[in-house]
This record gives sequence, structure tokens and C-alpha cells, in this order.
Amino acid sequence: MEKMIRCAIVGCGVIGPLHAGAIAGVDRAQLVAVCDIDPQKADALAKAYGATAYTDYAQMLKDERIDLVHVCVPSGMHADFGVMAAKAGKNVLVEKPIDITLEAADRLIAACKEAGVMLSCISQHRFDDAIEAVIAGRDAGKFGQLNFGGSHTKWFRSQEYYDSAGWRGTWEMDGGGALMNQSVHYVDMLQYIMGDVEEIYAYCATRSHVRIEVEDLAVASVKFKSGALGMIEGNTTANPGFYTRLDIYGDQGGAVIQDDALIDWRMADGSPCPDVVEGDDGQPGGAASATIYGEGHRRQIEDVVDALLSGRPPRITGEEGRKPLAIILAIYESARTGKPVRL
Repeated sequence: MEKMIRCAIVGCGVIGPLHAGAIAGVDRAQLVAVCDIDPQKADALAKAYGATAYTDYAQMLKDERIDLVHVCVPSGMHADFGVMAAKAGKNVLVEKPIDITLEAADRLIAACKEAGVMLSCISQHRFDDAIEAVIAGRDAGKFGQLNFGGSHTKWFRSQEYYDSAGWRGTWEMDGGGALMNQSVHYVDMLQYIMGDVEEIYAYCATRSHVRIEVEDLAVASVKFKSGALGMIEGNTTANPGFYTRLDIYGDQGGAVIQDDALIDWRMADGSPCPDVVEGDDGQPGGAASATIYGEGHRRQIEDVVDALLSGRPPRITGEEGRKPLAIILAIYESARTGKPVRL
């Protein structure tokens, strides 16, 4: 019988059921347990997938069937729940962000190393067709010298969204607003493509939401260690909600990813990149399957399962999950002090 990785989910709210569905789509994974302080949520998710429901996390961690714990609790609890899993000998897959402070992220990374278990952090968009195509093109020299990278998240969140859970829009549990919660994926993809960030200068504001502690709008100028420049926009005031976009420009060509699809990629002479197949609308094809809700999670969970079964590291380690957190915290520090921040 083929070896299976048996998974458990802690946190059965918004993102927990998405993990459950993604696990069901991975051949060598099985959901065996779920946990939530709300017994109705735990029971409903467990019943849907034939798993055991728990309301006591410590008790669930005693379940010897469990190989991998998916941490889907509020952001400010990620490290605490991940450390508990590691100490119980369970591998850990934590939702984004890895946590909301570098101290917490480092504590989780250290605990997993000490326990000899694997740690991965959700960054599902790295598995999008569009991102993988751009990374392959970068590595093949299609962009030449990278000169500019921009990350834009132009969304809208209502006051009702923030009011829907007590932890949303708080520094203590959400760790931030438009950047930490909504923009973290595109911040991650920007540094994944462009390389490490050297320095940031930023502004943050709360413009449209009266009952939140955190920012709903942020802009930052970025200097990468390569010498390239860039910008980051995190925005939940863009009523009624627009798009996410990555702009990647080099001296040999540039590409634009919008709403996770590769919509433009041209070489320096204006011709389409030869490695990209045009879609029916004349735009570059790409990311079609990865735009399906939950497909990125399924691909990342599949990678984690394969890593556990083969003994290799996952594509996204705890250290990789720490990188966008460090960038976002540097933006907050710059906005707070009015000074550039070096990472």
C-alpha cells in the first residue's frame, strides 16, 4: 500500500475548509483530524471529510495518526500553535503570514529544527503557472538585468469584513492590515522574482475604515540588493475592488502578471516572448489552472507531501516564509519613524 501523509487542521474558519478541500485533491494525503474551539465548526468540517473532530488542540496532538498539522488559526497565533505541534513531533504547514513578528517566526523555525520536523509556510502563488513561467524566464536570461519590480494589491474590504471577527484589523492578532493580511502574497512574489530587499521607505495610512487599528493603505519605495528599484502598494480602500498586479522590467524585456495571470511579456524589441503561447485574446496564456480557487494550495500541499515522503526540503521553508514578513515589518517601521529602513 502506498504511504500516505495523514493531515490535521487546527482552525476550521474561513481558510481551514479550503485546506481540507486541497488535501482531498492530493493523492497521497488524507485528512484525519480537525480542531476548533467552536464544536459546530469542527464537527461540520470533520463530517464533510470523514475526519475526527476535536475541540482541544493538545488532545488532538496526541493522535498518533497525524503526520502533518495545518495551522489555520489567526495570524498572531501561528507560532504558538506551530511550536506545540513541533514539540509533539508533528510536521507543520502554517498559513500566511508565518506569524506577525520576527521573534515569533524565529521561535517557530527554531522549534521545528530542534524537534527534527519539517516546516513550510503557505505561499501558494509561487506555484501559479504565471510565476513559474516568469521565474524560468528570469533564470534563462529572458529579462536580462532586472531593473524594476512593482507589487500592487488594489482591493476593497468593507467595514463589515473587519467587524466579522474580533481579531481582524488588530495589531495583536492580525499584525497589520492591507499589507500583512491582503498583500503578503504579492510582496512575497515580488522578492521571489527580484531578489532580496536592501532598503525601504514607506508611508501607511488608515483612510476608509473607522474601527480598525491597522493600515488600509500603504505605499513603499524599495531598493533591492541587486541595485534594482521597485514599489509596493497595499490597498483595501480601492472601492469597489480592482486587481493585483506584478510589474517586472529588465533591460531585455518585461512582464506583467495581473490577477495571477500572465497578461503581457515582451522582449526588448517589442516582440512577444517566444516561450509564451498567446491565448485566444492575443494576450500571453498562463496561470489558467492556478486561477481556480484553491489550486495553488493543492499544489503546495502536494509539494509538502512529496517532500515528507522523499525526505527532501519543501520548496517553501520557514526561512522563505520569513522573508515577506521582514519586508512588511520594515515598511511599518519606516512609516512609523519617517526614515528609510535597511533590512
